[in-house]
Amino acid sequence: MRRPTSDPFTRVSRVSDQPLIHARGLVKRFGDFTAVDGIDVDVMPGESFGFLGPNGAGKSSTMRMIGCVSPPTDGVLRILGRDPRRDGPAIRARLGVCPQLDNLDPELTVRENLTTYARFFGIPRRVARARAAELLEFVQLSERAASKVEPLSGGMKRRLTIARALVNEPELILLDEPTTGLDPQARHLVWERLFRLKQRGVTLVLTTHYMDEAEQLCDRLVVMDGGRIVAEGSPRALIERHSTREVVELRFNVESQDVFADKLDGVGERVEVLPDRVLLYVADGDEAVADVHRRALTPASVLVRRSSLEDVFLHLTGRTLVD
Repeated sequence: MRRPTSDPFTRVSRVSDQPLIHARGLVKRFGDFTAVDGIDVDVMPGESFGFLGPNGAGKSSTMRMIGCVSPPTDGVLRILGRDPRRDGPAIRARLGVCPQLDNLDPELTVRENLTTYARFFGIPRRVARARAAELLEFVQLSERAASKVEPLSGGMKRRLTIARALVNEPELILLDEPTTGLDPQARHLVWERLFRLKQRGVTLVLTTHYMDEAEQLCDRLVVMDGGRIVAEGSPRALIERHSTREVVELRFNVESQDVFADKLDGVGERVEVLPDRVLLYVADGDEAVADVHRRALTPASVLVRRSSLEDVFLHLTGRTLVD
């Protein structure tokens, strides 16, 4: 893979033992609806932190408060040590934001989307041009610098949006569903770029409803459901705490899988029945499959896999992550 000739990100990381984000009892209401219901969060410098949950869990509302574009209804929130209610503009000047929907300017070239955005932060033209060149190299878009935005693929637009979020050398980068709508190849390229930022000590905060994305990128995360945090920890710690080592997925050729719940009782630690399959949470998948056959059951398909964050979420909330 082609490597950038320069590294514009060593300037981004700051050394501190104080959290860049500190929230206690954070609440966001819209009329009678409570989107965020009293959450506590700390994000440390250099950490890659995630908010995991389905649509409507409160992730984006939390990110908008952290991004100082939506005021908290109640609770304590400090971003970079400052109060967003009083110091919103000063905080935003030190943030990089990659919104859920790309909002690039289609009338400008790829390069101009960076240099024009840089002017909002008072960055001199000469510095902006040099920084744009560095960033386009980093996101592998140098060859498209003079192209308009409209013909770019979805993955290219996403990478350009990430590059734009880095123009002001932010201390904290917010990424709201960074790979939603991308094909698998584009998703993995975005992951690789974000992972390189993480390696350089850049502080990342992202929301996602993709379990594999959270496992790939997050040092630590919270699982949100209904506006509340239902679990917190590293991806591996959450899986070890709330699930088993392996999961057996069984599919039976019947309209409803529910009829097999009682027949599988006692196979492993627990049984979860979904509309299209039955999940067995077990320590040894092969032994569990043998037990299923000893019970004279013949599933149409069998899959043995390791536990994932989706299993954690299903256990904690009773439903899958992607609704």
